[in-house]
Amino acid sequence: MKVIIAGAGIGGLCAALALKNSGFDPEICERSELTSEAGAGIQLSPNAVKILIALGLEEPLAEVGFEPKAVRLRSFRSARLIAYRPLGAFSTDRYGAPYYHLHRQALHGLLKDAVLERRIPLHSGRPVTGFDEHPDRVEVHCGEERLTADALIGADGIHSELRRHFASAAEDAPRFTGMVAYRAVVDRAALPKNLVEPTATVWIGPGRHLVHYYVDGGQRINLVAVVETDSWREESWQTPAEPGELLQAFAGWHRKVQAVLQAAEDCHKWALHDRPPLARWSSDRVTLLGDAAHPMLPFLAQGAAMAMEDGWILSRLLEHREEEAIAPALDQYQRLRQLRTGKVAQASREQGKMFHLAAPNARLARDLKLGIGCRLLPDIAMAQYDWLHGYDPVRRFV
Repeated sequence: MKVIIAGAGIGGLCAALALKNSGFDPEICERSELTSEAGAGIQLSPNAVKILIALGLEEPLAEVGFEPKAVRLRSFRSARLIAYRPLGAFSTDRYGAPYYHLHRQALHGLLKDAVLERRIPLHSGRPVTGFDEHPDRVEVHCGEERLTADALIGADGIHSELRRHFASAAEDAPRFTGMVAYRAVVDRAALPKNLVEPTATVWIGPGRHLVHYYVDGGQRINLVAVVETDSWREESWQTPAEPGELLQAFAGWHRKVQAVLQAAEDCHKWALHDRPPLARWSSDRVTLLGDAAHPMLPFLAQGAAMAMEDGWILSRLLEHREEEAIAPALDQYQRLRQLRTGKVAQASREQGKMFHLAAPNARLARDLKLGIGCRLLPDIAMAQYDWLHGYDPVRRFV
């Protein structure tokens, strides 16, 4: 069975590898020239790492990944430790796979190398703009060319061309959240020794928060800052922030935050938009995955993980379909993934609100709840993430 994938991001590449692993004939068409993958750092929780291990990428992933010891939430002014959650050996023992921090470009590179090593055709500069669906095939519009396949997967991101074939006007309308995110990567050598802990550190304060963690084997530090503002609404990762803009947004925060931000010379920003879930993202021979199907806010660091889960599960449902029946497999994939991704998207929204609480009483109640949970009831506190990080798509769909 030939499957064309629109998009060579993390989700599309993972889907291609999983489909090849299932015995299919995937082919990827990508609109860009694949010079680099946009973005900076990425967090990979065990539910995503298990897929990469199943695809035979355990060793190259360990070479580029950094294993943080914990997640720590700190108060924006005092640096008081509000709550913590162990990672490292705890993650491997509890969930059966590590938790990694790495550069997005490094992850994209190892996936692309694996695709080329396994001789999966990868065409750059060839966007998929539409399709014609027939009972026995789908004709894919790829530039001026028409390609024929048994199925088409839209993994073409948040600005997906294929999403428009499934979304109503209301479903496809982005809603500005009132938040702008900033991203930057800082060389470790540019900061005082031991200033940044070997953890994912989340500084939370009224109307904003900042996350930083090591990437590139601990040689660089990725930071993402989110600020509530109405001054910027462009949904692009490539817009440079003005010099001093980020420091001004976090004026009055702890000296460690100030030191990290002062070293962030090359900083970009993008406005965070939310979208309603699609009622339908599959037809008889066409489906979507990742941000094309279910874009979500970044506060749980699960966007890439959900796309990777999509690709693995879709490949297995197609592999185990009855005879040549593609439509029922795509329908089952949609129903299963809508439940999972919908829950993750909602939890991500709630996490963002929790980080940004402004009222002093609300912040105090949050801090007490989180602190008491991790210190006095650690088993219960740790179990909060079992549904997310403990999900094992490989064992469920072999």
